[in-house]
Amino acid sequence: MSGAAKLYAYGKVRRLRREHGITQAELARRLDISTSYLNQIENSQRTLTAAVLLRLAEVFAVDPEFFSDTDNERLGADVRTALADEASGVAVDPAEAAELIRDHPAAARALVALHRRYRDAADRVAALASPGEPVSGLAEPHDAVRDFFYSNFNYFDALDIAAEQLATHLRTRPGHAAETLSRYLLATYDVRVLTMPPGSVELRRYDPVTQVLHLSANYTDSQRAFQLATQLAFLAHGELITALAAGAGPGAAADLARIGLGNYFAGALLMPYTDFHHTAEQLRYDVELLAGHYGVSFETACHRLSTLQRPMLRGVPFAFLRVDRAGNISKRQSATDFHFSRLGGTCPLWVIYEAFSSPGRILTQVAEMPDGKRYFWLARTVVHGGRGHHSPRATFAVALGCELRHAGRLVYSDGLALDDPRAATPIGLGCRICERRDCAQRARPPAAGQLLVDENRQTVIPYAVDQR
Repeated sequence: MSGAAKLYAYGKVRRLRREHGITQAELARRLDISTSYLNQIENSQRTLTAAVLLRLAEVFAVDPEFFSDTDNERLGADVRTALADEASGVAVDPAEAAELIRDHPAAARALVALHRRYRDAADRVAALASPGEPVSGLAEPHDAVRDFFYSNFNYFDALDIAAEQLATHLRTRPGHAAETLSRYLLATYDVRVLTMPPGSVELRRYDPVTQVLHLSANYTDSQRAFQLATQLAFLAHGELITALAAGAGPGAAADLARIGLGNYFAGALLMPYTDFHHTAEQLRYDVELLAGHYGVSFETACHRLSTLQRPMLRGVPFAFLRVDRAGNISKRQSATDFHFSRLGGTCPLWVIYEAFSSPGRILTQVAEMPDGKRYFWLARTVVHGGRGHHSPRATFAVALGCELRHAGRLVYSDGLALDDPRAATPIGLGCRICERRDCAQRARPPAAGQLLVDENRQTVIPYAVDQR
């Protein structure tokens, strides 16, 4: 655990103690430390040592990772986004924002929630004032679902365990699950699987009346297995999926979340957690080898790697996303504190966009955020569709990223100068809210700061801002 994580752990120690109704003196006795030492921990005057951390985890029956600073860093990114909005009208000292997050996390979350509601309301007003014109920031059910998966760190324990138990029961072999799943659907749920005629625009259709599942003739064996597993998720664990999806919000958001959770179950069934975690560690997270071993696509293997957050058996905490050439993010999940901004787009210096210029190749990057935190990223293009001359094709780039401290566990870091600060590419959360003032790639001026306009002077920085 990093030093930064220890500095912010005190708030969680104090909260846990109060939730359990334990006095400082009683907790200090259980931890075998003095009351004054515990008091200093709870007031951010002392950091948590490894020994105290392990005893805390034992006393409160939590994973040691509970005391990491991931929640605070995520919250910090959201707070900085809210405060950077021009509507705030003031420039808040970063130290004050840090104190708000550290000392009053509930108030910080309320600020973030108010900012999101303000942005949604402002976008709706803009949409009503200009009917027919698209408003990029307008909140949609897809955004709510992405936030739902993000808030759950892209891991759903009950669903994941249920999928692993079923995989054990069925004795599915990696890469050879389609026939097993077809037989199980027929024997257990009386569901027949038929293949659609070639050229059909539909890929999958289930008729609950006739109990027939129609699958595209263009599906590969791995795609066929994934769709069978998705249908099995709804039949075997529909109630659990519905209960979980309610957390995404009402209406369309919950419906979309159900589909996302069904896909989550499918990935967990085809790549059972314990076995997949062991294989990933053994192969040092080589995505291509993992995809080949389990008979899934590169993108599906990446997505599964971003879910390895089971308590006491965690993998590398990854952020995962998929973008198109225009920069639209169609998938984003994260088990890390990496923040996907809802405002301002993404950064063109990110390696995920460079992947389009090298189709099929895996590119890597050490990226540094404005707060100095560094991440290791790998990115590659993937193609959807394309069977048949007239079949539509879609090209995306997918990326996996983790904190730089985990990079040594990845085969992709071999031979790279990870500790050399000159090797890091400075990126941001999007031009509108990016704090960098010296970026030659900036496409829009930042929301905070006074724009400097001088007809007698030109620099490599397209939007100069008063540094004060």
